[in-house]
Amino acid sequence: MISASMKNVSKSFGANHVLKGVTFETHEKEIFGMLGPSGSGKTTIINILTKQLSADSGECYVSAASSEIGLMLEHDGLFPRLNCLENLIVFEKIYGIPRARSIEALERVGLGNAQKTAVEQLSKGMRQRLVLARAVLHKPKILFLDEPTSALDPLTARGIYQLIKELRDSGTTIFLTTHNMQEAVHLCDRVVMLFGGTIIEEGNPVEICDRHNANKNINDLEAVFVKLTGGGLE
Repeated sequence: MISASMKNVSKSFGANHVLKGVTFETHEKEIFGMLGPSGSGKTTIINILTKQLSADSGECYVSAASSEIGLMLEHDGLFPRLNCLENLIVFEKIYGIPRARSIEALERVGLGNAQKTAVEQLSKGMRQRLVLARAVLHKPKILFLDEPTSALDPLTARGIYQLIKELRDSGTTIFLTTHNMQEAVHLCDRVVMLFGGTIIEEGNPVEICDRHNANKNINDLEAVFVKLTGGGLE
């Protein structure tokens, strides 16, 4: 079943045409990746699907209610003077969630020993993990992750990858944006490549590589992007 979709969606900010007739769909219980360089429209797509922005034209669909959506965006919205656990307690009260689940969420992202640490004392990577804990606290039906491991060390990132896969396996649809092609190959069931506000390729990462690379190198997804666009992802 379809979890989220866009059909011929366009969006402009003044003279800047960010999205130009974007069409795609995500399916239940999959990790769906949206790949592209900064400014390609990835965050705008999330903001439209989560009703933080309106499209100029086209159709959008999300199967989940607002209370069934989890968000991990660039601007974390954390309360800096509260500690990690207190930040989650705010959302406990909103969703009627037991305290044990907040503690479990912190442990799952590697912050079990930082429950009483104020947010203003956290590193960027720790803040990012706290935002992820908050995003999964209410066990969302659809989870939107905007560059979820961009500030994390490799070891912590691997732990987050495992958590994302466990969420998918338990029934959550994951919508992931990234410019890390190896991350996409490792995590995603399907991806779309976004460039200049349009989708230039889509499918399973390995199958995309097979279509474009004579050597069938599954780690060469970035080479496909360069081949299609003449440039990289930075």
